[in-house]
Amino acid sequence: MMATSQTFRAGDEVVLVRGSYPGTLGKFLRVKEDAKWADIEEANGVVRSHPMIWLDHVTAANPVPVE
Repeated sequence: MMATSQTFRAGDEVVLVRGSYPGTLGKFLRVKEDAKWADIEEANGVVRSHPMIWLDHVTAANPVPVE
């Protein structure tokens, strides 16, 4: 699934489903100037940028989505 800026809102709980650290949980903060990237606040409080395509929503039924 390819994410877009309309897919996520500030404060949404997200998980990295791709990349070097799949399963990393965080809170969506904002889309970067390059709309293919977003800032998330990871569970440890660190703010990092990740490609939007790596993000998915965390849900009660599926806390850590797996592709």
